[in-house]
Amino acid sequence: MRLPLAALALLLAAPIAAQAATPRELMVQLGAAPSEEEVAQAVERARNEPLGSEANPVRVSGVEGEHAYMRRLRCADGDQPRIGQRANVGIGVFGSIVDVWSLDCGDAAPGRFSLALDMYHDNHDETRAPAGLTLEPR
Repeated sequence: MRLPLAALALLLAAPIAAQAATPRELMVQLGAAPSEEEVAQAVERARNEPLGSEANPVRVSGVEGEHAYMRRLRCADGDQPRIGQRANVGIGVFGSIVDVWSLDCGDAAPGRFSLALDMYHDNHDETRAPAGLTLEPR
């Protein structure tokens, strides 16, 4: 499902912190959210792509979920990657907006990399890490 331009503008204009609804609930209210079945089908198709890529973004719940997931990531040396800039890359494979973050493990593997996250998955708790990284338990 394509997000209507007006709905995208509203999503980007309204501060998330000021909204009572979760990001996905807001999309549903605007009539811009893909159905649960459409998301499930997209998740199944994305399974063959690297986790954290634009073809298979990490599914998280809200802005807090993005930050919580990144705080749990560990480089090959056990250190947390440095978090750089965020870029919004538009509508992703799950029918919602995707953020791509620049992360850096310095001299440790995987070095510098981009991580795609989709924050429109309420209550989803990703337990896997992208290739070359580990994920600290909660």
